[in-house]
Amino acid sequence: MSFLLWLLAVVLVIAGVVALVRREVLWGIVLIIVGLLVGPGGVSIFT
Repeated sequence: MSFLLWLLAVVLVIAGVVALVRREVLWGIVLIIVGLLVGPGGVSIFT
C-alpha cells in the first residue's frame, strides 16, 4: 500500500510541475501540495 501511495504522490507532483510549465500556476501548486500530502513521507490522508 505504501508503494501505491508513493507512486500516486510522484505522479501528482510531476503533473503539478507540468502544469506550472504550462503556465497553470494555481492548478500546479494544488497538485504539488496534494502530492506531498498523499505521499508516505507526508501527512497521508489514508492512514
